[in-house]
Amino acid sequence: MNKKESFLTTPYLQFDREHWATLRDSVPLTLTAEEVAALKGINEEISIDEVIEIYLPLSRLLNFYISSNLRRQAVLEQFLGTGGQKIPYIIGIAGSVAVGKSTTARLLQALLSRWPEHRRVKLVTTDGFLHSNNVLNERGLMKKKGFPESYDMRGLVKFVSDIKSGVEKVTAPVYSHLSYDIVPDEQLVIERPDILILEGLNVLQSGMDYPHEPHHVFVSDFVDFSIYVDASEQLLEQWYVSRFLKFRQGAFADPDSYFHGYSKLTTEEAIKVASGIWQEINGLNLQQNILPTRERASLIMTKGANHAIESVRLRK
Repeated sequence: MNKKESFLTTPYLQFDREHWATLRDSVPLTLTAEEVAALKGINEEISIDEVIEIYLPLSRLLNFYISSNLRRQAVLEQFLGTGGQKIPYIIGIAGSVAVGKSTTARLLQALLSRWPEHRRVKLVTTDGFLHSNNVLNERGLMKKKGFPESYDMRGLVKFVSDIKSGVEKVTAPVYSHLSYDIVPDEQLVIERPDILILEGLNVLQSGMDYPHEPHHVFVSDFVDFSIYVDASEQLLEQWYVSRFLKFRQGAFADPDSYFHGYSKLTTEEAIKVASGIWQEINGLNLQQNILPTRERASLIMTKGANHAIESVRLRK
């Protein structure tokens, strides 16, 4: 570790898996093995032990933070002499393509919604705020999908700002991984959740990531607690290629899939194509735009082989 890395990590408390697991305390497991299996991504192995040792302590920590936030809201209301407007707590989940952000988001949604407080937890991905393929094609950005310039940042920031302002009903565009595009005339409606989980590549990005489109505020300004799911680039590329091969036999086989042509590739051809996509697009985006945001996170979970969390860093 060089001096720069040492300086950057000083704001964090470091936990190995065993130490982190002890912080579960007496939080009960509220998910069955079947429910956990249904929540995992296509190329991941999430065991009950992973939920118990990693996600139960995390849900306990988040419950403390959320309760503290509610107390702060009550203090402000008492000071102002106003009524109790409910302001959602926003949890951001960032990380590379293929790292398992979606599984982390779904697990946390399930666990947090089953706390005794019965809080309403909604999950939104920032994919819905990608520009449509028509716009990306017009701007020559189809091979930059997922890069900062491929997002409607004004729309995304307005969405998160409205959520944080307590707007009663907020809508978000819907993205289809089958058509690889925004779904026309379809909106996701979010009505005053207690907790919003926002998952995406760009939730920790700020002004330096959008020099082409200056803004005064960013998604990260509205996030109360942020999680970065981390892994080595070697593992990420392996997981991406493995996932691509599984999609080739599954989702890509659908004639309506944007990637249907890939279903006809041989295994050797598919590996070559997937590796090329990683090197030219996803790996480049990771290095340029995603990994530099890691140290902004409230908590960093680092994965090893088989998607198992090996260590956790928590901001002091």
